[in-house]
Amino acid sequence: MAYLPRIVDQVITRRLASAGAVLIEGPKACGKSFTAEQHCASSVYLDRDLQALEALTVDPSLVLSGAAPQLVDEWQLDATRVWNYVRHQVDDRRLPGQFVLTGSAVPVDDARRHTGAGRFARVSMRPMSLSESGDSTGVMSLAGMLAGQRPTGERTQHTVADIADLVVRGGWPLNIGLGIEEAAQANVDYLRTIAEVDLSRVDAARRDRRIAERLLGALARNIAMEQKVARLANEAQGDDQPLARSTAYDYLATLQRLLILEEQPAWAPHLRSRATLRKAPRTHFTDPSLAVASLGASPKRLLRDLELLGLLFESMAVRDMRVYAEPLGARVSHYRDSDGLEVDIVVQTRDDAWGAFEVKLGSGRLDDAARNLVAFAAKVDTTRVGAPAVLGIITATGYGYARDDGVMVIPIGALGP
Repeated sequence: MAYLPRIVDQVITRRLASAGAVLIEGPKACGKSFTAEQHCASSVYLDRDLQALEALTVDPSLVLSGAAPQLVDEWQLDATRVWNYVRHQVDDRRLPGQFVLTGSAVPVDDARRHTGAGRFARVSMRPMSLSESGDSTGVMSLAGMLAGQRPTGERTQHTVADIADLVVRGGWPLNIGLGIEEAAQANVDYLRTIAEVDLSRVDAARRDRRIAERLLGALARNIAMEQKVARLANEAQGDDQPLARSTAYDYLATLQRLLILEEQPAWAPHLRSRATLRKAPRTHFTDPSLAVASLGASPKRLLRDLELLGLLFESMAVRDMRVYAEPLGARVSHYRDSDGLEVDIVVQTRDDAWGAFEVKLGSGRLDDAARNLVAFAAKVDTTRVGAPAVLGIITATGYGYARDDGVMVIPIGALGP
C-alpha cells in the first residue's frame, strides 16, 4: 500500500529537529505507525512482538537500542518502563530526534506525568482530512486565511449526497478506496471492538458492552452539542438498567483515553457586552463516521434526516480544522454566550491570530450565518484579542469567495491547510 502523505508529517519533522523524542497520539487505525515509519530508521512493535515486550522487563536496552530515530509502537503497553528508559537515553545522548513513540491509548497511570520537559514533544494525529484523502483541492488555505489572504475556489464537485458518503466512510486510511457499504461495515466492526474489547483492555474496571454501545449511541445522537452527562446517562440507560451519572463519567473517561472522543473547548475572549460566556465543551467522535456506525445509519438515511446530517457535517468540519490547525499550533474551540449567540468553530494560533467559522450544510442560510459572524465579531473586545483575521462559512457545496460583507464562503471540498 502506497503511503499517502499526511499534514502531520511536517509537524513530526519539526519536532524531531527540536526534541529528543516525539510522542504521537491518536486513535487506532488513523495511520500513526505508517506515518511514523516514514520518519524512523528502526522500529519495534510492542503489540506484535511479545518477545520484545517480555525483554523490556529484563533489560530495556535489548529492545530500545535501534538506529535513531527508533519507532516504539504502542509504547503504552509498558508505559512507565519505556517512558523512563527513553527519557534517560535522551538525556545521555544529548541529541534531538532519537525516538518516536506511538500510542492509541493514554496509559492508566499516564507516565507522561514524569517530567519530560525538553525531552518529549507531543503530536496529535487524527483520521484523514478531506485534503489528505484527495476529496478537497485545499485551494482555500486555513493558514493563508489566518494570514489575511482571501483565496477563491472554483465550484466544487461535491453534492450533498457526496457529503453523506464522505461522512459515512470517514477518514480512516484503510477505508480510502473502499465502497461505501464496505467502509461502513468496517466502521461498525471498529466500534464493536471498542465496546467489546478495548474498553476493558485499557481500564482496570470491567466494562459492560451493552452500556458502552448505548452510551456511544447517545453520544452520536448528541454529536456537536455541549456535553451534558446527565442527559447522556438518561439516554443510555436500558429498560431495566438505569445508568448512574458517575458510571457514565467513567465510561466517557475511558473512551477519551482510547482517543475516539475529543472535546471542543469553549473559547473565552474578552467581550464588549455584559453577556456571560458558556464554558461547556462540545463532544465529537474523533471521526464522524463512528457516530454513523453507532447509529447504524446509511447515506440514504442521512439524506432523509438533514438535521442529523448537518450535525455530522459540522463534526467533519471540526475534524478537518483540527488537522489543518495542527501545523500552526492552533487551538480549535467553539463559542456560546448567555445571549444565545453561538459560533461553531473558532481557530486561534499561538500568536493570537484568530478566525471564526459557521458550518452550514445547505446554501440557503448563508446570509443568516454571515450576520451571526459579524455580530459575534462586534461583540469581541478587539482591543484585547485583536480583530479576526477571517470570518468564514464552511459549506458542503458551491464556490469559494469573499462576500461583500467580508465573510468568506468556503466549500469543504476547497478547504485545506
